[in-house]
Amino acid sequence: MVDPCASGTASSDLGAEGTGHSALRASESRYRRLFEAAQDGILLINAETAQIEDANPFLIRMLGYSHAELLGKKLWEVGAFADVAKTTDMFEVLQSTGYVRYDDLPLKTRLGELISVEFVSNSYDCDGIQVIQCNIRDITKQRAAEDQVRTLSMVVEQSPSGIVITDREGLIEYVNAARLIASRLGRDAVIGTNAWDAYLGAAGGQAGIELRDAIARGRPWKGEFSSQRPDEGVLTEYTIVAPIRGPLGEIDHFVTITEDITQRRRDALELDRHRHHLENLVEVRTQELAGAKQRADAANVAKSAFLANMSHEIRTPLGGIMGMAYLLRRSQLTDQQSGWLAKLELSGNHLLELINAVLDLSKIESGKLALDESSVNPGTIAANVMSMMYERAAAKHLHLSVEAKALPRGLFGDAARLQQALLNYASNAVKFTDAGSVVLRVLCDEDRPDSALVRFEVQDTGIGVAAETWPRLFTAFEQADSSTTRRHGGTGLGLAIVKQLARMMGGEVGLISTPGVGSTFWFTARLRKEARSSAARRDPMASAEAKLAAAFPDARILLVEDDALNREVTLELLKVAIRQVDVAPDGKSAIALAERHAYDLILMDLQMPEMDGLETTRRIRTLPGGAETMIVALTANAFSEVRALCLAQGMDDFLAKPFQPDGLFETVLRCLSRRPRATGVMA
Repeated sequence: MVDPCASGTASSDLGAEGTGHSALRASESRYRRLFEAAQDGILLINAETAQIEDANPFLIRMLGYSHAELLGKKLWEVGAFADVAKTTDMFEVLQSTGYVRYDDLPLKTRLGELISVEFVSNSYDCDGIQVIQCNIRDITKQRAAEDQVRTLSMVVEQSPSGIVITDREGLIEYVNAARLIASRLGRDAVIGTNAWDAYLGAAGGQAGIELRDAIARGRPWKGEFSSQRPDEGVLTEYTIVAPIRGPLGEIDHFVTITEDITQRRRDALELDRHRHHLENLVEVRTQELAGAKQRADAANVAKSAFLANMSHEIRTPLGGIMGMAYLLRRSQLTDQQSGWLAKLELSGNHLLELINAVLDLSKIESGKLALDESSVNPGTIAANVMSMMYERAAAKHLHLSVEAKALPRGLFGDAARLQQALLNYASNAVKFTDAGSVVLRVLCDEDRPDSALVRFEVQDTGIGVAAETWPRLFTAFEQADSSTTRRHGGTGLGLAIVKQLARMMGGEVGLISTPGVGSTFWFTARLRKEARSSAARRDPMASAEAKLAAAFPDARILLVEDDALNREVTLELLKVAIRQVDVAPDGKSAIALAERHAYDLILMDLQMPEMDGLETTRRIRTLPGGAETMIVALTANAFSEVRALCLAQGMDDFLAKPFQPDGLFETVLRCLSRRPRATGVMA
């Protein structure tokens, strides 16, 4: 830097003097231009007074102070020099040595930002005045970059992954500690060796070809290397090789990052073995479960077959018993015979209720029970149940009554199942009540625009139920006290059926009971609403028997039944309303008769020896006119799948045995009403 105190050389000659002054002015001008254009901060301080004499523009911009805020102040009076102690020490050093240097001096700008500077001060004489010139260079960014490099260097050096840096030819220039440990070599033994030779040799095969191609093209490569260690077995490493590019995009180095994945591979293999083992266990277990399911299905099929056979074996003679009782009831009987017959009918009905309960529960549990929806009147259902229970209640001198609250109109549900559930409750109430009353109550728990939740209650003054036995009551084959079975009878199925039916109809069951005082059993059912323009009117005819006798007395019917007693009973029932009824004891006889006569209706028993009802039906359908003949299946098997099978095999209707006479007449009337009568003899 040009000395600002330069004054030229003195001369007695005026020309020389003028020349000296011109040179001095030129020197000062050059210094001023350099001073103001300098890219480092420059500060001039009077060494005697310690006051700032001048500051260049770069320093003004660096510190944020104005020129006026600096001139005339002592250095430590300026806020930029935060470390006052270091600043005052500087003057002592300058006074003794004439030179001060700080490689990293912190300064604070006028805005409070802390910066790092390189500070160099020189002291010199200027026309007898001692001047201190401070050159200040901002190294904040340089220090930040150095810190970043230092941090990155520490990260690379202390990284758990092995890191190697090579030149373009693969010669190793740097290797970190982790890689040295993995290679078991010293740094001097590694630096300068060719990394590609080791990597390409370890990769081999296709991996080696891909690595060589990636290096040649300057592209990253990822892969695994495996090597044999005498004391550790196979060592597996995952390696990434990537190019390092310079400012212009040229490749000047390669970096290789290596991670030991040996244990990870071993763990993966172990997990894979466990997975295969678990898969085998799951497969074995699945096969066991499949076998168990097959056995359960087979057991369920066997149970259904057993129930079907039991139903047939019980219903077949029961049909004969009840049919004969009905026919006897129509004849002239003495009072004693009428009493005996009433007991016979009571026993038959009890046996029928038992088999129906078992079958209903079986169908509910297997999900094969379907609800039929029709218009229902809950009050009428309660009245029907009361009429059915009236004689039993009267025999025990019980007061039986119905309380029906106001209910919504136009309700739809399964009237038969609602009546069955309420009848079960009422039957139990009468059974377990020795004195007092039984009240059947119907009310609406919830009224919605599209449905209503109807509550049915049966309240009695009977023996009551202890609270600890309530949970068992609605379980199949359970009773509050098993000893009551001997005194009152029953199977314990009724309440279980009520619970299942209520849930199927969107309701629940429950009870309130006090031992010795009485019980209130209830169930709810959600019934659908539907607006109807007018209520259906009842046919004025009193019974299906009367309708049948009036409308189809000349119809010709064929009864196919292998059981002699059932054949006799059904024949006698039909003759009450129909004049022409032929009978066939088996399928072959039925076909022979169907070949000679055109029947309006055939009642076909399903289970017959040699040729069953389904096969007989198929053969009759092939006869001339046989396709139009109405055929009704008669069977003691009341399962829904049997009904579906009959309809699928070409039968027109289904009637379960033992049937009530009204049920027989209604079925015959319904079928005959569906087609014109065919009379005459087939050619």
